[in-house]
Amino acid sequence: MKFLDEAKVYIRSGDGGNGCVSFRREKFIEFGGPNGGNGGRGGDVIVEVADGLNTLIDYRYQQHFKAQKGSHGMGSDRHGAGGKDIVLKVPLGTQIFDEDRETLIHDFTEVGEKFVLAKGGNGGFGNAHFKSSTNRAPRNANPGLPGEERWIWLRLKLIADAGLVGLPNAGKSTFLSVVSAAKPKIADYPFTTLHPQLGVVSIDGREFVLADIPGLIEGAHEGAGLGDRFLGHVERCRVLLHLVDATCEHAGKAYKTVRSELEAYDENLADKIEIVALNKIDAVTPEHLKDQKARLKRAAKKTPLLLSGVSREGVPEALRALVALIDEAPVSAKAKRASEGPAEAEPEPAGWSPLGR
Repeated sequence: MKFLDEAKVYIRSGDGGNGCVSFRREKFIEFGGPNGGNGGRGGDVIVEVADGLNTLIDYRYQQHFKAQKGSHGMGSDRHGAGGKDIVLKVPLGTQIFDEDRETLIHDFTEVGEKFVLAKGGNGGFGNAHFKSSTNRAPRNANPGLPGEERWIWLRLKLIADAGLVGLPNAGKSTFLSVVSAAKPKIADYPFTTLHPQLGVVSIDGREFVLADIPGLIEGAHEGAGLGDRFLGHVERCRVLLHLVDATCEHAGKAYKTVRSELEAYDENLADKIEIVALNKIDAVTPEHLKDQKARLKRAAKKTPLLLSGVSREGVPEALRALVALIDEAPVSAKAKRASEGPAEAEPEPAGWSPLGR
């Protein structure tokens, strides 16, 4: 499935049906009176969060969504049927913006959440509605109200408990493939990962969602490399696991490059809880590893974890450190269920007994 995290969509709710001007015409009934029915209400445009979706790719191939119009009123006091609603299915973490891309309309944070984006127009009144003691034969009816129409932007920010950040080729995709069932593309060249990847990690009976964010380079907030397009997904992560390649020239400089890009994109990202880890420790000599660890410790002002995604050395310890922080405030539904533990079965109510027991 291809990944798409932004789409422009045109939506229009249904117009209301027109009211009817009609009179009862029947043999031997001299004054039948008005019997024009009301028009039906137009359908709404509803956006709903669907479980199992993690991309907006469906909206690349269809951008126009129109709800059904309400039926017109008819004679014999027959009211028009309401138009059918149209439902747009979006993944969890989707935001709806106005056409200017800045005005936030709604933010979806729960599975099954619904939001009425455009209400259908009301149906017009038929002439039977206007009958009164002074006007016994009204010859006027109301037209239905038009529906709402607008262009909107759908923007997806993946909701994950933890996010992997780092320079290209830091070993993020390898780490994700080792700790979860995800199968990201892995190769020995920069920008192998072009789209965010999600994986469910299980450790010590606990589960949480881990996101692999494409690599950042110096100047990403100004559009260099893949730019800051995918940094929005980092906003939803509770904890960041910052992987630094032990085979690079200077681990401290590599760490500071990514941190400066995060701060340049959004100051709030710099305040997120971060675990720093030195990756690919099996690919360097012990002397070089000691130097890199000292450089990274000075830059991050904390002792980094040592791990290797290939040999899996230090991986369980890193996952346990993530779980300890995620349990404080889980983000995804999986982590919430895992932290709460298995639900206790409620006792079944006793059946009726003639003896009252």
